[in-house]
Amino acid sequence: MNNDLLFRNAEKNDIPLILHFIKELASYEKMSDEVIATEDILNHWIFEEKKAEVFFVMEKSKEIGFALFFHNFSTFVGRAGLYVEDVYIMPEYRKKGYGKAVFKKLAQIAVERGCGRMEWSCLNWNKPSIDFYTHIGAVPMSEWTVYRLTKDKIKKLAE
Repeated sequence: MNNDLLFRNAEKNDIPLILHFIKELASYEKMSDEVIATEDILNHWIFEEKKAEVFFVMEKSKEIGFALFFHNFSTFVGRAGLYVEDVYIMPEYRKKGYGKAVFKKLAQIAVERGCGRMEWSCLNWNKPSIDFYTHIGAVPMSEWTVYRLTKDKIKKLAE
């Protein structure tokens, strides 16, 4: 791995860059039309409410990717887990071991915080990511199905 690789925690003035990387990831995942996040929304939830954390992947002081994560909780394990929402490395910087370095950094955070698990989701068609995840020892949870309520459905249910 390149010795020039560093990590830097995001700060409030990084919100435009966070949104940029979110849009880049959405484009890669063929989901650009689903991005409704704005700089104001990200500021509120990441920096004011502190519901998620972000760090940047840097090569020689240039941000080349990011990771966004937050804590969940497992009642069976009885402790918090680290949920990895997004990891993105710009295409021209892939295949250099940076993805593994990001997951190593996330694992170090999980260990430091006493987390019992690290979890994330992956699109079924994303074979390069699936191959990477299994290579680092992750196991797909095939017996579980993710269910989602979107904002409108949540409002309807709450009535």
